[in-house]
Amino acid sequence: MDPRITLNPRGGYRFLPGIEPYSSGVIAEPGFEILHVTLMRPLPWRDGLQSARRYLESIDLTQHALCGVELRCPEPHTMDGFIDFNRDYRALLNEWDIPVAGENPVARTNVAPVESPPGETTLFGFSYAKPSKTDAITFVIAGGGELPTRKLDAQRIVRLGEVTPEAMLEKARCVVDIMRTRLKGLGAINEQLTVIDVYTAHDLRASLAEILILGLPAAAGVGIRWFYTRPPIVNIEFEMDMRGIRQELVLDLKS
Repeated sequence: MDPRITLNPRGGYRFLPGIEPYSSGVIAEPGFEILHVTLMRPLPWRDGLQSARRYLESIDLTQHALCGVELRCPEPHTMDGFIDFNRDYRALLNEWDIPVAGENPVARTNVAPVESPPGETTLFGFSYAKPSKTDAITFVIAGGGELPTRKLDAQRIVRLGEVTPEAMLEKARCVVDIMRTRLKGLGAINEQLTVIDVYTAHDLRASLAEILILGLPAAAGVGIRWFYTRPPIVNIEFEMDMRGIRQELVLDLKS
């Protein structure tokens, strides 16, 4: 377990600090369970988060239970555009009093669909922690691409500007290493994974055979969900997130 892991006492979970717009992952505290929600109809991200908050309040939770957010954007951002969006997103979380000692506890994935992209950034899904008697370890690992530092700097992208098969394998290897590090940092293990997501517009077969299943053996059993999307920043080509969850919900929330 990473010594930086931090308790969110109002949320019922611990988180692994990441960067300003999101944490690297979350894991439920004893006596709590993390649930994952997919929206039946994605909503504009601000309206969607307000709807998610109303849902949490309807089941006697507060906004502090929110621990994961999944967004879909119209197209990959420039680095500056991504930073600008994150500033607005973080402002909403600050307004809701979400940060813990200045750190953002909420994990996040934000990707751009290749086909039928939304006209604006939308909320695709979210995760939350609630009191539970389960003994299962439940957790969410935030999306990460081949940018292996906490600094949002395009020059640090692995094999920047390259999309050859060799470069894509190196990018996939970098991302799997990030996922493994976050998994270990949360104190979770490979066998507890229930969902492994990959986000790329490139062919996945070589990465599956040579990188993904070898690095994350759970993939041989639970499979890989491939989203035909691009990561949220121009020139990042391969992204993943993962979770270990016992309850997956599909909700039709109203804006």
